Amino acid sequence: MYHALQLSRIAGERGEVPVGAVIIDSSGNLLAEGENRKERDQNPTAHAEILALKAAASKLQTWRLNQCTLYVTLEPCPMCAGAIVQARVGLLVYGVDDPKTGAIRTVVNIPDSAASNHRLRVIGGILETACRQQLQMWFANRRHRTE
Repeated sequence: MYHALQLSRIAGERGEVPVGAVIIDSSGNLLAEGENRKERDQNPTAHAEILALKAAASKLQTWRLNQCTLYVTLEPCPMCAGAIVQARVGLLVYGVDDPKTGAIRTVVNIPDSAASNHRLRVIGGILETACRQQLQMWFANRRHRTE
């Protein structure tokens, strides 16, 4: 999660909402990483999780990531939650709940819904304070610049 936090800091410095994601294999080896790139790439799907999932699947040469753990600093949105379920990720670990678009536990629960064909194990609240503070500071700085 510390590495995901570093990636989210980089995303924030580059004008993106600060979210970072890493995927590790069952031996704890780093397979892939991603940071939000939506603004830089002008791509609505360029969320940290999507980029990390794509890179991990490419590296493993399979879309089935059931032996992998995805760490992400912010609770995934509906698009990312759907992709995580479709990739059959073994474990999702996230930092802070997203009260606006959280699709794992907060606003909706895609993994446990009838629409899910995969039972995703989830651990939330890891480095929650650090993840929350990073997001709050980024949004406060952004509001301050636009005033």
